[in-house]
Amino acid sequence: MRVTEVRIKLVDERTEQANERLRAFCSITLDDAFVVRDLRIIEGAKGLFVAMPSRKITERCPSCRHKNPLTARYCNNCGTRLPERPLPTDEQGRLRLHTDVAHPINQKCRDMIQRAVVQAFYRELQRAKKPGYKSRYDDGYASPNVSRPPLDPGHTRLADSPDLPQDQGTP
Repeated sequence: MRVTEVRIKLVDERTEQANERLRAFCSITLDDAFVVRDLRIIEGAKGLFVAMPSRKITERCPSCRHKNPLTARYCNNCGTRLPERPLPTDEQGRLRLHTDVAHPINQKCRDMIQRAVVQAFYRELQRAKKPGYKSRYDDGYASPNVSRPPLDPGHTRLADSPDLPQDQGTP
């Protein structure tokens, strides 16, 4: 596996997205076939590092089953007071309020992604200094070399396809 494309969206320090350490968002393409979006480039104590895409960990309300952030005291849907529970922590005792959506499972893969993203970040910084600079982060991902037939308007859902097993529902 290899990183075949990296797209960087630099963070403008003047916007509300900016904080002291966030330098950019990025997406990576693996083997010209799979895109992972919303990686973040963070300025850490030892230099730049890549943070994987993540989501907030939630807990369901005992009354209405609505998902709420772990730090919520009341349900955002019905207003019921939520039970107090100890918040999860990592090995260093820091709160774990987010979980990775996608991440490398070994150091070799993490290093490969880190190296490709950081190199692309520095190239993007150079591009940003040129007149007329525009980020490619939000451009489409369709490969210009691949011809795809138009979608059949009658097949808008995967479950409608006769070649796929039908959804059996969630337990």
